[in-house]
Amino acid sequence: MAALYRAVITRADKLVPTKLRPLWDDPRGPKTVMFWAPMMKWCLVAAGLSDMARPAEKLSLNQSTALAATGIIWSRYSTVISPPNWNLFSVNLFVGITGLTQLWRIYNYRKSLPKIEEPASK
Repeated sequence: MAALYRAVITRADKLVPTKLRPLWDDPRGPKTVMFWAPMMKWCLVAAGLSDMARPAEKLSLNQSTALAATGIIWSRYSTVISPPNWNLFSVNLFVGITGLTQLWRIYNYRKSLPKIEEPASK
């Protein structure tokens, strides 16, 4: 698989215009996982945004917590690695915000439910 990847990149290297060469050769550019991993992670943001149309009672507390936590943790990580990956930072920031928004919706929904009073013990 690595040989196939190298062959494709070698061919693509010849097709990249001079103006795009700095982006292409950047350590966070399209030739690396540091570019493609954040690009694929935008699907998590899209999924979280599509959940905005779902009723709050159908949202998963565990999933929303995991999205918020990973978004916040990896946002920090993307700024301390060398070189800083701002594409990774932005996608993780949006993942965290999406998770926090869903958590807020779950909280508001649960807060709006009528309180069930427990029978008094005798």
